[in-house]
Amino acid sequence: MRIIIYGAGGIGGVIGAELFKRGHEVVLIARGAHLDAIQRDGLKFASPHENLVLPILAVGHPDEIEFRDDDVVLMTMKSQHTLGALEDLRTAAGEDIPVICGQNGVANELMALRRFRNVYGMTIYLPSDFLEPGAIMTHAAKLTGILDTGVYPYGVDDRIEAVMAVLETSNFSAKAVPDTMRWKYGKLLVNLVNGLGAVSPSGDIATEIRDSMRAEAIACLDAAGIAYASFDEMAVRRKGLMKNGLVNGQARVGSSTLQSLLRGNTDTEIDFLNGEIVQLGRLHNVPTPANLIVQSASNKLAQEGGVPQGTPLEELRDRIAQLGQ
Repeated sequence: MRIIIYGAGGIGGVIGAELFKRGHEVVLIARGAHLDAIQRDGLKFASPHENLVLPILAVGHPDEIEFRDDDVVLMTMKSQHTLGALEDLRTAAGEDIPVICGQNGVANELMALRRFRNVYGMTIYLPSDFLEPGAIMTHAAKLTGILDTGVYPYGVDDRIEAVMAVLETSNFSAKAVPDTMRWKYGKLLVNLVNGLGAVSPSGDIATEIRDSMRAEAIACLDAAGIAYASFDEMAVRRKGLMKNGLVNGQARVGSSTLQSLLRGNTDTEIDFLNGEIVQLGRLHNVPTPANLIVQSASNKLAQEGGVPQGTPLEELRDRIAQLGQ
């Protein structure tokens, strides 16, 4: 089996590095300065235990790959870049290639199913940093991550069992789960805080806003009749498996959304996180002021190039209160 990782940033780069270290065949698809650095110098990979430079094959587009029957594509780009990536992949590889959606949010799988026969959803817990071209790191001091996957929309098959077996050999906990989207909706509840942590600093008010966003989200999911894993279930799944450590004396910077802004990106995946809840609220007549304000603030910050974590929490709280009146 060859695993093609489409989007070799913090998540995809770490997964690719761990697979490559153990002799599995991997191809990375990256872009821009990140691709140039990997092709020129190799992928710099750091963890609490090691600093490596890995000569992983990296290309800039699917049409540079001669696809094989044993290929599996793992999509790990941000959700706002999925649609174009899927179109390029279908043109290069055809509609039969297996596609695993390993991104945050719950919209990617349906986009993929419009174009590919065999689609899978992967729920990922993996602490990583991607702050400069050609260099990725994980702060995981035990298992590198949890990568549970199933057939979209429901089920398990022999292919995904085989993929999970490969990942299990590479310092991941990887289970084939039939209800993959229930777990991904649970993870969505966790990821609602990403935008908040990018826009504003931490503090007691941030905890209040987080709780409001999650309460809105649960009300939306319940109104829509969408099943989701509970926080207790997710805690049990992670229990004892993962532990964060320092990498070269440094703690993790923060969420992938904050990292994107620190790299100067002008877009974020917030429309597929908080925006997913806002959309459900509009469909089912459930108010979502906290999620809407965080979505708007995150997008404005990215588009205008403001200072990450520079918005006072009191300002966000006041805006949420005004919208909720």
